[in-house]
Amino acid sequence: MQQLNAEMEETLFKEQIKSRKLYCFTKRMIDIFGSVIGLVVLSPILLIIGIIVKIESDGPLIFSQERVGLNGKRFKMYKFRSMVVNAEELKSKLHKQNEMKGPMFKMKEDPRVTKVGKFIRRTSLDELPQLVNVLKGEMSLVGPRPSLPKEVEQFEDWMMTRLSVKPGLTCYWQVSGRSDIGFEDWMKLDVKYVRERNIFVDIKLILKTFGVFFGDEHAR
Repeated sequence: MQQLNAEMEETLFKEQIKSRKLYCFTKRMIDIFGSVIGLVVLSPILLIIGIIVKIESDGPLIFSQERVGLNGKRFKMYKFRSMVVNAEELKSKLHKQNEMKGPMFKMKEDPRVTKVGKFIRRTSLDELPQLVNVLKGEMSLVGPRPSLPKEVEQFEDWMMTRLSVKPGLTCYWQVSGRSDIGFEDWMKLDVKYVRERNIFVDIKLILKTFGVFFGDEHAR
């Protein structure tokens, strides 16, 4: 009887591994296909945003910043620049006005954000360059939003679970209130995704995210 139970457990374990490998392969194929199609179809919009950003203020079109990815590996995440060039220097002066509990900084009326930046942040168009990160395999279309190294350093042990999957363009947090969600609840949503993730959940979140591009009152 014990031998039979052991064989059943081993078979179940092998099936789970096989299922997880199939999910990871399918997810990667969706990431490659989705990012390529997205970059091609949205290329006119990417060009227009780039021109407008450049016209409004001096500085680079793309803002790159070190973030923490799968298993703690660091990478450069890309965004359209939505803030003034010296935004990181000014951040220390605004620390007391942080509206988000925990290590992350969120401010509703952030004076560092440019006029164009307000629009592309509200519509999440500033995130489109991350399709390149997805194509490179550093990110996925769906997954927890990538955090800064100094933020990860302050995570509690249970929050580190979110680093067991690739960070993504969208997630439960992205479609559930974003900046109106507290830090701990945000982390709980990410852990929820890690535990529940499958192709159907990913597709559902991708479809929900399209609504964000028409404007999200929760975006900052």
